[in-house]
Amino acid sequence: MIPVAWIDGVLQDPDTPAISPLDHGFTVGDGVFETLEVRGGAAFALTRHLRRLEYSADRMALGPIDASLVQRGVEEALEEAGESATRIRITLSSGPGPMSSARGGGPHRIAVIVSDGPAPARCRAVRSPWRRNERSAIAGVKSTSYAENAVMVAYAASKGADEAIMANTHGHLCEGTGTNVFIEKDGEIITPPLASGCLAGITRGLALEWGARSGIPVRVTAPGELDMSVLDEVLRGEAHAAVTSSTRGVQHVEMLDGVELAPGRLMERLRGVYDAAADADLDPVPPRSK
Repeated sequence: MIPVAWIDGVLQDPDTPAISPLDHGFTVGDGVFETLEVRGGAAFALTRHLRRLEYSADRMALGPIDASLVQRGVEEALEEAGESATRIRITLSSGPGPMSSARGGGPHRIAVIVSDGPAPARCRAVRSPWRRNERSAIAGVKSTSYAENAVMVAYAASKGADEAIMANTHGHLCEGTGTNVFIEKDGEIITPPLASGCLAGITRGLALEWGARSGIPVRVTAPGELDMSVLDEVLRGEAHAAVTSSTRGVQHVEMLDGVELAPGRLMERLRGVYDAAADADLDPVPPRSK
C-alpha cells in the first residue's frame, strides 16, 4: 500500500483531506520538513534527521517538538507501507493560523508520508542565475518555504537539467536547490562551509565523517575560499563536482551547463565509502554536543 499517510498520530487514506486550509504550512509555508531514504527496510539516519528537525523547529521558533511521536509515526507508516517503500517525508507545520504572517498559537501538525518514488538516477546541473541569501532568517533551515527552490528547479528543467547550483550573495559556491556540493581539485575533496548559507545536509555530514575516517582527503573550506568560479574549472576538466542528498547519496555531476563531465577518482572513492558505510550502519548516531 503506497503511498502511506500518518497524520497527527493516525494512519489515514492519503487521498482523504486531512489538513485545514487555514494551516500555516499551506498558507505561508510556516513549517519544517525532512526527507529520508529507506535503506534495508529502515529509515536511514533517522536519529540525525530528527535532531535536524528539532533544530529547524527551534530556529523557526515553532517551539519544542515531540520527537518520539514523530519516530513512532515513521515506524508505523513504514510498517504499513511494506517492502516497496523507498522514501519518507516528515512535515511539521505551525498549525492553523490567521490569513497573515502571525501564527495562531495552535498545536503542531505532523505528517509522515511514505512513498515508493525512485531516487534520482543522475545529476545534470546548471548554474542558477539567482543567489542564496546567507543572511536570511531561515538560512540553513529545512523550511517548507521552498518557493525559491521550486523556481530554480523549473529553470533547471527548462535547460534540460534536474538541479541548479547557486552562489551566495558574496559570489561564493553555496549549494544546490536540494543538495550540497562537493568539489574535487588539487588532490582533495572540498565543500562549502555552513557560513556560506548552505544546509547542514545529513549526507554531507556523513560523507565528511566517513570519508575522513577512510583516509580520503576531504574537508570543509574556510569562508570565502571556494568561489563560484570553481565551476569553470569543472567545465574545463581541471576539477570534478558531485552533489549529496538523502535521495542521491554521493552523486557525480555528469553534466553542467550542457557540458558532459567525467567523474573524479577521489569522488568515486568517496561514493563507494559512503554506500558501504551506510549499508553497515543504518542509524549512524552522532555524539551529543556538550
